[in-house]
Amino acid sequence: MVATTYTDGFMVMHDGRLIAEEYPAGMAPDALHLLMSVTKSLVGSVAGVLVDRGVLDPAAPLTTYVPALGLSGYAGATVRHVLDMRSGIVFSENYLDPDAEVRRLQQCIGWSPRRDPSSPASMYDFLVTLTQGSPHGGPFAYRSCETDVLGWMCEQASGVRMPELMADLLWSRLGVEHDGEISIDSTGTAFHDGGMSTTMRDLARFGQMLLDEGRSMTGQRVLPASFIGDSFAGDPDSRQAFASSVTDTRMPGGMYRNQFWLPYPDREVLLCLGIHGQMVYINAAARLVGVKMSSWPVPQDAAMLSATLQSFAHRRPPDDASGEVTQPFSTNTLGVTENSGTNTPGSNASGRISETMSTTREISAARACLTSRPNSRSWKWKGYAPGYARN
Repeated sequence: MVATTYTDGFMVMHDGRLIAEEYPAGMAPDALHLLMSVTKSLVGSVAGVLVDRGVLDPAAPLTTYVPALGLSGYAGATVRHVLDMRSGIVFSENYLDPDAEVRRLQQCIGWSPRRDPSSPASMYDFLVTLTQGSPHGGPFAYRSCETDVLGWMCEQASGVRMPELMADLLWSRLGVEHDGEISIDSTGTAFHDGGMSTTMRDLARFGQMLLDEGRSMTGQRVLPASFIGDSFAGDPDSRQAFASSVTDTRMPGGMYRNQFWLPYPDREVLLCLGIHGQMVYINAAARLVGVKMSSWPVPQDAAMLSATLQSFAHRRPPDDASGEVTQPFSTNTLGVTENSGTNTPGSNASGRISETMSTTREISAARACLTSRPNSRSWKWKGYAPGYARN
């Protein structure tokens, strides 16, 4: 599977012990890889923390936090509707259609050339132009705009921008080795639905935290266990809403909850998925975490997705009696050398979140469509105390 699915990195852990780590295409272990829509699961996790703290109410109308959405098709939708992608908004996720809303959104953030000079200048300006096509709370439909609205609400409810929220509530608590990045548009708004870049090992730490019911490998409480439980359980109608979806999910009996995919009706498996072959796989019963970073030449490929899922599903923990070697996964939180982006043991973390231009930055994911982002910039967010500074 690794050799036939354009793999940049492949990693498996069992109970926090590393049992496989491969970089077949030459990606360095400390390289940042674009996560695409795996970003959605991290933003959903930020929302989960805010819900637990009483800052965000899943039952509240979106307009409670973002009044500007009252003039859009989102009027009447709730936080829960966007968490589970069950609003009635008209939004096509057809990546091969240049006129689809998902492609128009990418133009607004600078990830693709602007085809219409009169189109909205920023992501949030674009979101308020979306219209309603069906009742809110209906069937699941995969729409990237839902996560962007969710991120906007998180910022408005907390009074803190997403890069700082991500650093403070999530990344600083995972014991990461490296900083991450998140792309921003021309106004400095984070691309909540697909702009994150991390190393594979640090993304595995996020997966292990989900497996351990919200507690990181450093022992810190990151997410409430109730949020993890709710993500696995869903609502009574979650699976029916998923089954009624117009989205071709290829996951019979599955569901979508809190920005996570649950592909099976009878197994506790949680997925974070991104186009061009990005995946975090969490199998609660088997105590396995898998990460795959890829550069598929097309956004979606059912055969490669199935092969990846099967590879993780058939992975078995090593038998100690067999002599197979495993190693405990490092839980050290390494320091960051200020301004250098390199991590060195024992250095003092600066805690800054700095802004960098990303017009020509090499990315190993989605080379076919995103190797150049002419107007986009990235936030480098540190895995420590929140802060903000410009280079």
